[in-house]
Amino acid sequence: MPGAEAFGVVDHGVEPPLVGFLDQPAPATAELLALAAPLRPTEVFRFAAPCQGETCAHWSGASCHLVDRVVEGLAPAVASLPACRVRHDCRWFAQRGRDACLRCPQIVTQNEHPSDAMRDAADPA
Repeated sequence: MPGAEAFGVVDHGVEPPLVGFLDQPAPATAELLALAAPLRPTEVFRFAAPCQGETCAHWSGASCHLVDRVVEGLAPAVASLPACRVRHDCRWFAQRGRDACLRCPQIVTQNEHPSDAMRDAADPA
């Protein structure tokens, strides 16, 4: 996706998996994606990208329903704001503020054993 960058690394050694935030986001170049081998990049990295708006199943026409379901359905993963370097451009932060940030570390693209609450939050239906 154009403009995508890795802003965290996923720790699958804890349950549920949690994102450790990078000191600086890294553009999602072919070289960065290759570092994940033999795993898929989405198993290793957490990516941020510009909001896709109308082309996204989670978009309502005015807001992101995904972050709403995350905030309403998941307990906070951390007690204080993570040291996030994409917050200034983050759609989730703009929409739901601190509540989104406290849940963000538990959001991983490739979760092989999601909880029922995580599965419900991710379902655009």
